Amino acid sequence: MFLQKLFSIFKSFDWILLGAVFLLICFGLAAIYSVTISFEEASFLNFNKQIIFAVIGLIVLFIISFFDYRFWQDYSYLVYLAVAIILVAVLFFGTTVRGTTGWFSIFGINFQPVELAKIALIIFLAYFLSNKGALIKEPKNFIITLSGTGLFFLLVMLQPDFGSGVILFLVWLLIVVFSGASKKHLIITGLGLMALAVVAWFFLFADYQKDRILTFVNPTSDPYGSGYHVRQAVTAVGAGGFLGRGLGFGSQSQLKFLPASQTDFIFAVIAEELGFLGVSLVFFLWGLIFWRLIRAVKIMKDNFSALFILGASAIFFSQIIINIGMNIGLVPVTGISLPFLSYGGSFLLISLVLIGIIESMIIRNQRLGA
Repeated sequence: MFLQKLFSIFKSFDWILLGAVFLLICFGLAAIYSVTISFEEASFLNFNKQIIFAVIGLIVLFIISFFDYRFWQDYSYLVYLAVAIILVAVLFFGTTVRGTTGWFSIFGINFQPVELAKIALIIFLAYFLSNKGALIKEPKNFIITLSGTGLFFLLVMLQPDFGSGVILFLVWLLIVVFSGASKKHLIITGLGLMALAVVAWFFLFADYQKDRILTFVNPTSDPYGSGYHVRQAVTAVGAGGFLGRGLGFGSQSQLKFLPASQTDFIFAVIAEELGFLGVSLVFFLWGLIFWRLIRAVKIMKDNFSALFILGASAIFFSQIIINIGMNIGLVPVTGISLPFLSYGGSFLLISLVLIGIIESMIIRNQRLGA
């Protein structure tokens, strides 16, 4: 009986979705390896750590997919509260990395709690709107969703982590718009955020964050300072041509002209070394993922599942757009990583947890019944 159920679960897996994710991870590992070989003494620490997190993440993905996703629905408020406490704790006990106090260092491994906040926010919004979605036009329910998001947003901005704060806001925006929020409420919220942005500029943003925004407005203002990252990334993307220069032969990344080449600017590494052909394949794999996610939303039998998958799609899509925009000089550099490609253990692990929960929803809605 157990083996029969196990076989039914594996048969119900969305293997196209999982296969596309796995191939993107392989692309990321190849790019990280390529950059690693140019380092002095060929230190493969980051590459090895990424492999370990990828293996652990895939195992966790399968484990989570076997469990009923309604667990997250039943404990949505508890998950939200626990993550809120963790976000407060990191402000007092966290490690500062690149000007952001948003990391816990555990046995030499840095973990970023904001990644947990993304999942917790989706769970909270999906649960609340699955019950109150029809009443989202009422100011009370709209304010509850905004307040729940605003608390996470504020805690993340205090680190400060502007990029992750933007992701949280975009997730909220897409979900409430999809749920039928009032245009009047959205306009008022937009005006309030504009006022908040002015306050944040003078009292919250760090100097390096202001420099990034000013550089975006005028990239030539400081080409060897705050504008250096973008200038080198754009050069790398343009140098790839159609077939690229080959793995390990990209001059911008191999000669260390390109900063943060394993994290923020890994897309530039892929574009330079694998060219238009490699980038097209990466886009094709992302296209497969979003096609399967959209399909999954359509087959869901309950609102919680549909809203959760919509929120996860918003996270992946917004991070892809912002990261690539950073690499080609269209948006300010905000430290947003590229899903399944950029180096970062906690980021990769949480991304795979999202896929695991989605697979659980697909299995129980499509084959086993919700």
